[in-house]
Amino acid sequence: MTMENLFRLVDQDQDFFQRKWTLVNGPVIVGAGPSGLATAACLKEQGVPFVVLERADCIASLWQKRTYDRLKLHLPKQFCQLPKLPFPQDFPEYPTKRQFIEYLESYAKHFDINPKFNECVQSARYDETSGFWRVKTIVTSDSNKTEFEYVCRSLVVATGENAECVLPDIEGLSEFGGEVIHACDYKSGEKFKGQKVLVVGCGNSGMEVSLDLCNHNASPSMVVRSSVHVLPREIFGKSTFELAVLMMKWLPLWLVDKLMLILAWLVLGNIEKYGLKRPSTGPLELKNTKGKTPVLDIGALEKIRSGDINVVPGIKRFSRGQVELVNGEKLDIDSVVLATGYRSNVPSWLQEGEFFSKNGYPKASFPHEWKGKAGLYAAGFTRRGLSGASSDAMRIAQDIAQVFKDETKQLRMRTVARHRRCISLSQF
Repeated sequence: MTMENLFRLVDQDQDFFQRKWTLVNGPVIVGAGPSGLATAACLKEQGVPFVVLERADCIASLWQKRTYDRLKLHLPKQFCQLPKLPFPQDFPEYPTKRQFIEYLESYAKHFDINPKFNECVQSARYDETSGFWRVKTIVTSDSNKTEFEYVCRSLVVATGENAECVLPDIEGLSEFGGEVIHACDYKSGEKFKGQKVLVVGCGNSGMEVSLDLCNHNASPSMVVRSSVHVLPREIFGKSTFELAVLMMKWLPLWLVDKLMLILAWLVLGNIEKYGLKRPSTGPLELKNTKGKTPVLDIGALEKIRSGDINVVPGIKRFSRGQVELVNGEKLDIDSVVLATGYRSNVPSWLQEGEFFSKNGYPKASFPHEWKGKAGLYAAGFTRRGLSGASSDAMRIAQDIAQVFKDETKQLRMRTVARHRRCISLSQF
């Protein structure tokens, strides 16, 4: 069946054999971050071959190249480990960035996952005539670039929710004159010592960058344009997330949200008097419906209370060395850090409009967002972090393995049947 479909592909594309290509006897996984690695490991356990494509020169490039030095996992390690291999027992409850990268590298080594690095996917489309996915890449090696094509029966999109940084278009920013960087390029506050720094964004990244700047004797002003949920990372010595998961087993989501906010008020007090207005929707419901993660405070709130972090409203415009806020206030600043988040890049390369929406996320919501039609899968788009990615990986591998085993069984039956016919003919 596969060869017949391949011949159909060749018939309709006369230049097919003039290009470099390979037929993958299994899925192609696009992305070698945690989602791609988890899916590959689960497929390996099922005995299904695969190819992992990665545009960077390393696994987990977001973690290795686009995160700040002081970063730690926001959730306890048991909620962040990938399938089939837990974190080392001697790791702390909240592993550091370096420890998490070490874990991912040992994970890839343990399951013998060898991604094809420096292969940037240009396009992927399903060929209905042949029943194959055609994945075209550009391979970068030194100064050379080579076009390549993978032909496969199934495609796993594992590029994740944070593939591209979001750069807002703010009036006058190009005229500002000082240094402007996205949080993905921020490593440490050391280089900003003594500077007045505007941090645009108040999510976990914005809060932690502001805290880090304080710790390096800079003066940050953090832009809080909209409402935000701030929760303590721990409540009475127990992980806030772990506590929420425990309550969700027995109570409805709306009640858990109310209890979480009561507990947060007991621990943090009234945060609205510091310019941090809470959304009307509860933190868990907001995370599930909009993908907006609550801030887990690890010290920034104390700096806000003391005035070391200045909370300011939205931006009206920039000018030379200065920013004007929506309330008319003007601030002299030296540098700007855009903690404005990330987005999916799927629409830029996946030629498909039924399963993925224009914003690069599956149209179906959790727990149905992992499987599309014609062998298309999505890993790591649950808006539920690493635990969601692990859940996707296990479902995807199980589904692909079932199809792979069924096709292999049919192929063997055909081979045996043809072999018997040959024997019977030779008897005459």
